[in-house]
Amino acid sequence: MKWVSAVSERPSLEAAVAEVAVSAQIRLGELKPDLVMVFVSEHHAEHWDHLPDAIAAAMDCPVVLGCTSGGVIGGGHEVEQRPAIALVAAHLPGVALKPFHLDTQEVPNPLVAPGFWSRRLGLTAEEAPRFLLLPDPMTCHVQMLLEGLDRAFPGAVKLGGLASGAQGTGRHGLLLNGSSFRRGVVGVAMTGNVIVDALVAQGCRPIGLPMFVTACHRNILLELDGRPVLSVIRELHQGLGPRDQQLFRSSLFLGVVMREDEQVYHHGDFLIRNLLGVDEDTQGLRVGTLLRPNQVVQFHLRDAQTSSEDLSLLLARYREGLPEGVAPCGGVMFSCLGRGMHLYGEPDHDMTILREELGELAIGGFFGNGEVGPVQGATFLHGYTSVMGLFRPLDV
Repeated sequence: MKWVSAVSERPSLEAAVAEVAVSAQIRLGELKPDLVMVFVSEHHAEHWDHLPDAIAAAMDCPVVLGCTSGGVIGGGHEVEQRPAIALVAAHLPGVALKPFHLDTQEVPNPLVAPGFWSRRLGLTAEEAPRFLLLPDPMTCHVQMLLEGLDRAFPGAVKLGGLASGAQGTGRHGLLLNGSSFRRGVVGVAMTGNVIVDALVAQGCRPIGLPMFVTACHRNILLELDGRPVLSVIRELHQGLGPRDQQLFRSSLFLGVVMREDEQVYHHGDFLIRNLLGVDEDTQGLRVGTLLRPNQVVQFHLRDAQTSSEDLSLLLARYREGLPEGVAPCGGVMFSCLGRGMHLYGEPDHDMTILREELGELAIGGFFGNGEVGPVQGATFLHGYTSVMGLFRPLDV
């Protein structure tokens, strides 16, 4: 297995595609790519429909996947706010690839029998597929997609990012082989000789103590440990230092424990969700997820320093947990538009940390409108995260 990555900032789409294709092929040598993923900044949007022909002319690859983006990641760099194309190519011996496009109306209710997905994708759960997904945020019901795939393929890794860089329905572009689309989702399922290690850097740290949800209504949090939630929040705010009190006003989130059988909660046990404001009728707190009584939750804060430390810790733990002599061959990164220069004030932040923890690694990806990744075995749509998929062969 071999992965390579390249980026081009040429202002011409055709010239940029040619540059990344040549760079990738040089690094592959005599090997042929089985999978190519290409991510195109919004500056090339008016020429998007020329992309399939440009890729076909530049590279010979059976499966090509891509989308528009608000910034690209490739060749060891993160390129934002200027024209760029990133490409990642992989030689995947012993891996079977099944690419697919689902239009908006083809994504069924999650309660539809899992057999629908097996028939539509030509896969069974026993094959243990791994999914890469690129949905259009305006026309794909992403949560329905993820819940349906989780029901049909429980335990299967599902990663991806939502196309970005455009405003309005029908403006984002999706690429699958020789065709471009403006709706739905494109993706690829992998089976065979491949392991995909999924890492989700949510970039938060807990404050206060874990508490039980004692009253709620759908996504409205009413009581924690038997007390009105707004009283809990006021008390929590008063106990913080000046810096955290300032963050509290703009960067407060709720972490929902995903491993309820545990008594002590650690990094990675929480699903981080946005707080959407106070519900005037109930004086409860609106949360970006459905709640139920007896769940354990804890408030979290996010800032640049916390996000940086979280990513370093996540990658260090991943490296230390790998079997001796085993390392990933390359991978993909789907990062939030709210990270990058916007959060850190410097270029290449996440890629620099990744290089420090894992060494030189061929990574390609983009800054998206949302990120898809697992937390404790279930797949979720995230925000403000970096989701990484690191690939290695099953047979070492």
